[in-house]
Amino acid sequence: MSILKVIKYPNPLLRRSSRHIDLIKEEDKRLADDMLETMYLNHGVGLAAPQMGISKRIIVIDVGDGPIKLINPEVVERRGSATGDEGCLSLPGIMVTVKRSEKIRYKGLDGDGKVIEGEAEGLLSKAIQHEIDHLNGKLVVDYANPIKRLFLKKKLLKTPNF
Repeated sequence: MSILKVIKYPNPLLRRSSRHIDLIKEEDKRLADDMLETMYLNHGVGLAAPQMGISKRIIVIDVGDGPIKLINPEVVERRGSATGDEGCLSLPGIMVTVKRSEKIRYKGLDGDGKVIEGEAEGLLSKAIQHEIDHLNGKLVVDYANPIKRLFLKKKLLKTPNF
């Protein structure tokens, strides 16, 4: 496995919608493994392929119950709403209050192309929705009101490593 570079805002690759994977290849499985290792090294709970600059619909998550790797993930049902602060490895030092669905049903594929379906709530629900946002080119700063968004973007551009 390899450690990958997590790209940071304002890299335009973070704003691109990712490609659906029609045929899962060994390189996709390796990418998911490398993403998981990179996520752990950076003390994250989730990571999406676009954060590596790779336009594929792959996410990895571990909120403490073991790793989840999903290819072509999607939320198929939403219930309730919850508001909480979220950070992002691509936006270091930034926390944004985000309103998301409290409970979700999701599905995706594993590395062998088998359908994975599940229900999530709490941190897992937030993490899945957050990472799927990345696949669609959406960032947590997009949830901030316009004044706070401007403040956060200025703060990010002044942060070292950009």
